[in-house]
Amino acid sequence: MEQKNEVLEGVLAEFAKLAAIPRKSGHEQAVSDFLKDYLQQMGLQVTQDEKNNIIADKAACPGFEQAPLTILQGHMDMVCVAAEGVKFDPLQDAIKLVREEKFLRAEGTSLGADDGIGVAEAIYILKNAKDHGPLRLIVTVDEEQGMTGAIHLDARHLQDAKFLINCDSENYDELTVGSAGSVNLDFSREIKWVKSELSAGWQIEVKGLLGGHSGERIGDGRGNAIRTLAMTLAALANAGEVTLASFSGGKARNAIPDDARMIIATDMDKEILEKVLQEQQERFCKMYGSVDPNVQFVLTSVETPQQVMTAGDMVRLVRLLTILHTGVFAMSTVIPGLVETSANLGVVETTNTEIKIQYFPRSAVDQKLDEFRFMAEEWGMLTGFTAHIGTQSPGWKENKDSKLAKIMAETFKKQNGKAMKVETIHAGLECGWHFRKNPELDMVSIGVTTLDIHSPKERLLLETVKPQVDLIVETLHEIAKA
Repeated sequence: MEQKNEVLEGVLAEFAKLAAIPRKSGHEQAVSDFLKDYLQQMGLQVTQDEKNNIIADKAACPGFEQAPLTILQGHMDMVCVAAEGVKFDPLQDAIKLVREEKFLRAEGTSLGADDGIGVAEAIYILKNAKDHGPLRLIVTVDEEQGMTGAIHLDARHLQDAKFLINCDSENYDELTVGSAGSVNLDFSREIKWVKSELSAGWQIEVKGLLGGHSGERIGDGRGNAIRTLAMTLAALANAGEVTLASFSGGKARNAIPDDARMIIATDMDKEILEKVLQEQQERFCKMYGSVDPNVQFVLTSVETPQQVMTAGDMVRLVRLLTILHTGVFAMSTVIPGLVETSANLGVVETTNTEIKIQYFPRSAVDQKLDEFRFMAEEWGMLTGFTAHIGTQSPGWKENKDSKLAKIMAETFKKQNGKAMKVETIHAGLECGWHFRKNPELDMVSIGVTTLDIHSPKERLLLETVKPQVDLIVETLHEIAKA
């Protein structure tokens, strides 16, 4: 295809169009409408379904009409998070792109390369690729929160295809051939407020943690700010009388929380509070310091809260947050070094009426997710919370006889002079739902190299864009020839 700079610039131009449109998970109407109009202007046959998924078909090049249909697939939504102190409205504000020598990043927010860059590459390829068979682009909604786009995608859009290339992975030299399933588990409890009778108000914040994607980084052993803050509240309650006015933390159920904060009322002296926080910081460092060394426990005097939770509500909250397992639950007995089962305590929010908690287990073994669903009901009853059990996303089982994986691995080695790593991952992919709707669909997942996704540090390694495009284009050519 084109020279390196033309491929990179072309893909980044497509990505910039997406970055200009707010596209937080669950709020994709505007970007879906844009994609529909834009792809129609390109001459594609476009369907926008009732969930706002986009399905666009491009005819085969002359001479390749008999080639099997291949799907390029990605998702249009993104995890929207901002750095501390950055004003950002994910429903109104565009992503401000910052281009550096090696990386593309965003100004103070997540970049949305997950999965905007995959969609941008697919659009660029549909515009520019030659000598290919029939192609279909599927761009789904709400992958990050609940995969509702993939869940509700009409199976007919998958059943007439032979191959599917999912463009939602994070390392250009990795070929994913299987992924974990997951289930959304939420908890809620109505709050009863009482007048505060303690004299001083304090905000306590746990921050400075690394956070990161709860599938890809969970095996690193990083700390969880929400659980750490809950343990701190329990320690403070053991040291003296404490009441709780608010408790919040986390940005997304599938992101390890890097900060959490609470406001308490207490009559304890500042020196006692500082001593407890120092002990908790030392405890944290002994547990996580080698991988998460920059934790901070910040104590700030605030106005004494006028109302606080009842003592019973506070105890129930602490109890639930401390019994929910966070981190790795089990390692794979089949694939050495692979996390088999994990869970992430992702978000806690206090409103005027209730406490809401988002909890997110993953597993390569569906039966272990069944156990988490059962345990959620038990945890809820034990702590007085209502458990809300979401739809369980299926895992995607590796196809040992995948022709697509063979073509792509051989093409990558020829183009890059090194072997592609073939793996099953602990993160969730929409391929699980595609597999359920068409078990005969030959699938792989690939992606450019992105770092620190789902965080304000997210960045795209620019030098991996052209190799990724070349890999897809040549794979389409090999499929057409075969």
